[in-house]
Amino acid sequence: MIGEYVRVTAAQLDRAIQDPDWALDHVEEVQDSEEESEPAPAGARHFSTYKAWGLLGYLLERAEVPVNVIHGEETFAEGRDWGYGPPRCLRPDRVRLAARTLRATPYERLVAGVDPADLTRAEVYPLGWDEPGVLEWGRNWYDGLTDFFEAAAAADEGMLVWLD
Repeated sequence: MIGEYVRVTAAQLDRAIQDPDWALDHVEEVQDSEEESEPAPAGARHFSTYKAWGLLGYLLERAEVPVNVIHGEETFAEGRDWGYGPPRCLRPDRVRLAARTLRATPYERLVAGVDPADLTRAEVYPLGWDEPGVLEWGRNWYDGLTDFFEAAAAADEGMLVWLD
C-alpha cells in the first residue's frame, strides 16, 4: 500500500467532487506526466509517501496534528475504490493549516520518545520495526511531504488523497 497525493486547483477540486471519473482520469494524467521527470516535491503535482504513510500517520496522530494529512478528510467518490478504498480530499484551507503544522513540527519532534516496539505493538504498516535506525527511514518522506504541502498551500490548492 502506497500513500498518494495530487495537488488540484479549487476549480479542479470542485470538478473532482462532482465527477469522480474525471478525477481518476486527471490523477492518471498527472502521474503519467511526471513519471519520467520525477520533479522535486515542491515542484511536483503528484507525491507519494511510498509505504511510509503508516509510520507518518502514527507519528502525526501522536503529535495531534489537526489535519488528517495521511488519509484526507472528505470522501468524494463514495463507493469507488482507487486501490484501498475511496479517495478523499483536503480543501485549500486544510492544506494551508497542514502545511503550517508540518513545517512547525520537525521530524525530530515527531520521533522523540517513540520506541520502535511501540510501532510493532500498534501494528503500524508495513511492520518490521525491529531494524536499527528504522525511525530515520521516514524522515525523507516527511520532508518531501512537507515541501509538497507547502507548495500547494502557497498556490492555494487542495489535494486528492488515497492509498494505492
